[in-house]
Amino acid sequence: MQDVTPPEMSAFRYRVMTRIVHFAYFFIKGMTVGVRAACFDAQGRIFLVRHSYVPGWHMPGGGVERYETVREALAKELREEGNLVLTSAPELVHVYYNRRTSKRDHVVFYRCRVEQTAPRLRDREIVEAGFFPLDALPEATTSATRRRLAELAGEAEFDDLW
Repeated sequence: MQDVTPPEMSAFRYRVMTRIVHFAYFFIKGMTVGVRAACFDAQGRIFLVRHSYVPGWHMPGGGVERYETVREALAKELREEGNLVLTSAPELVHVYYNRRTSKRDHVVFYRCRVEQTAPRLRDREIVEAGFFPLDALPEATTSATRRRLAELAGEAEFDDLW
């Protein structure tokens, strides 16, 4: 299978930064596991974030830490990245292998209904965040985010690769 670098990761500095972080994780963790979620509000809009350290708009998520369950990590990341709280139980959608990031990385993907407790203000990690109609996503929405949304909509088969 051909490994094509997503356009948003084509910049040299982002590839280098990702490699450095995952090289360090090689010594700290045997395998990395992350969570990501397609978070929808009552109007059916999806919540996306733009980070300071990687290009593009992404669904919220992050790494699962030691002694933390996947659902605890999910709730933490939603709170930290968007001031989001779950309004119902999250739905486990799929587990992906993220070999473009590392040979040991997996992403546990959820679909969630959420509400925002307060607007998410800009800080060192999150540059922008907000809800978007599915037919009006920001131009810089990542290819992985677009693939996951197509899978959720039934427009594409689920892939095992993030």
